[in-house]
This record gives sequence, C-alpha cells and structure tokens, in this order.
Amino acid sequence: MSFYTSLSGLKNAQTGLSVTANNIANAETLGFKKSRTLFSDLVTGNNPKMQLGIGSTVQSITQNQSMGPIEQTGGALDLAINGEGFFTKKNPISGETMYTRSGAFSVDDEGFVKDGVGNRLQIFEQPASPAVIDPSTDTPVDLQLPKDNSHFTPAPTTPAAFAGVTLANDGTIKVSYADGSNETLGKVALAQFSAADGLRQTGSSNWVATGLSGEPEYGLPGAGIYGGLSSGSLERSNVDITEELVGLITMQRYFQANAKAIDTASQISQTVLNLRT
Repeated sequence: MSFYTSLSGLKNAQTGLSVTANNIANAETLGFKKSRTLFSDLVTGNNPKMQLGIGSTVQSITQNQSMGPIEQTGGALDLAINGEGFFTKKNPISGETMYTRSGAFSVDDEGFVKDGVGNRLQIFEQPASPAVIDPSTDTPVDLQLPKDNSHFTPAPTTPAAFAGVTLANDGTIKVSYADGSNETLGKVALAQFSAADGLRQTGSSNWVATGLSGEPEYGLPGAGIYGGLSSGSLERSNVDITEELVGLITMQRYFQANAKAIDTASQISQTVLNLRT
C-alpha cells in the first residue's frame, strides 16, 4: 500500500513541477496568467478511528487572474486594461470568439485591427446620433480602419487619406484624415465572466468561454466593473519569478521525499523477504 501512496505523491509532484515550469516559461508572455496546482487527500474506510490515508490526487489546476504590471510602449494600438475585463477577438475564418488580456494589436492590409495571428479586435460601432452604445443589446463587430474619408456624407470632392488613430481611456476610437477631418468609429468591447477561472486556455494568451465560466457580459471601458484603457501600454505576465523559484524548490523536495518513502518501503519489504528465506 505504501508504494502506491508514495507513487501518487510522485505523480502529483510531477504535475506541480510542470505547472511551475510553465509559469516560469511564460514570465515574459504578454497577458499571461499564472496557474497553481491544488491537491486533495485520498482516504479509505468508513470508521473515523480506523481511516487510512492512501495518498493524494490533483484536485484542480487554477489560474490566477490578477493584473500583471503595465509596460509603456508608445504604440497607438498597444492597449492595456487597468482593471477588470477581457478584450474580445474573433477569428475571421472559423468565426470563433476568444478573449484575452494581451493588447498587442496591429493593422492588416485591409485595415482590420488584429493580433499576431489574425484574430480581429471587436468593438461596438458608433450609432447614428442621438443613439448611444448599449452593450446589453449591441453586437460587437470587427474594428476596421478606413483608408480614406470617401464614405463621408456628403462625400468630399477629393478624399483625404487616413492619417492616424487614437484610443481614449473610455475605449473611444477616433481616426483622423489628412485634411484635418476626424471620425469616431465606436468603442472597444470588453467582456467579463461570472467565473473567469472557468475559461479554457487555447494558447497565445487566449481563452474561450465554457459552461463553467458562463456567457460573457459585455461592457465599455471605464464603466462599472470594467477597467479603463491605456493606449501605448501593454500588460505583462503576472508571474513572479522569485515566487515560482521557491515553488520549484518546494515541488522538488516534495518529489524527493516521496521517492525516499518508496525507497524505504522497498528496503522494509526486502528485509521481510530475507527473514522468510
């Protein structure tokens, strides 16, 4: 029995080491959230005075959604959320919606604002005056920057080329043109979940909603529980290297102790066998 009890400890230590190693490996990954391993004990028997522990098992691997440090970059499309919420992105090919804290965006040749693999940032379009954006009913759409102002009404005699884009703390997206005119495209859509630790990781600092996380609740930056935006900034990983190295040493000792217990049990078994012979 002691062999299997210690073996469960070895397996748990291996899982803990893998989680810690993954945290350390992603210490420089933008928007990454560290994980931790939780263990639970295993027992046998119904008599509370005769119950025997038979090892441990991995109860869960949970993510810490605390905010990482903010780094200033100066890029107009580098965005950080100062508080709660996730950026919403959509894959233009599969249509899959995903969520992230990594706000490193750029513009493709069609004017769509995207991440490094082509997923498009979602916004709430600016409605015609006097209507206002209502996240509870409006549907997020791809953010596409216009090439010029030829779509203005009335159309200009000579269209002016796109000159730049700015994003305000409240998520308002404004574009300017070479002739000095400007336009508000809408506001960045942020999502929140009743149980963010139920989100499923898909890699590249992206998450997708699950039955455990619940459906996304959309809002605007700086409104209610949603944090404001910082343009020209990026959120770094929330991994604390010192803390992870301490955890690495702890898991190593945990592994060594269980291995020693197996070695001791093996020596006892061998002694018993020698007595019989």
